[in-house]
Amino acid sequence: MKVKPLADRVLVKRIEEEETKKGGIIIPDTAKEKPQQGKVVEIGAGRLDEKGKRVPMEIKKGDRVLFGKYAGTEVTIDDEEYIIMREDDILGIIK
Repeated sequence: MKVKPLADRVLVKRIEEEETKKGGIIIPDTAKEKPQQGKVVEIGAGRLDEKGKRVPMEIKKGDRVLFGKYAGTEVTIDDEEYIIMREDDILGIIK
């Protein structure tokens, strides 16, 4: 299934961070925080300004991005979890 976000929305797949164990303590999955970075899978066309002109997106497919802990809406597509969020919810691009 293909999903194309509308307007200034972005489809992001979370990037799982490497598991590090300090002092031999294993933290269960239920206690771990979800990663706050991901890879942009698909982008919308961009938002419209007051005059009806399309504003291009600063984000592009393949970018690694940082986003807020509670940003966007989680969706499941073909048994994989993604987040749909507005471009404004993205805090930065990882280079």
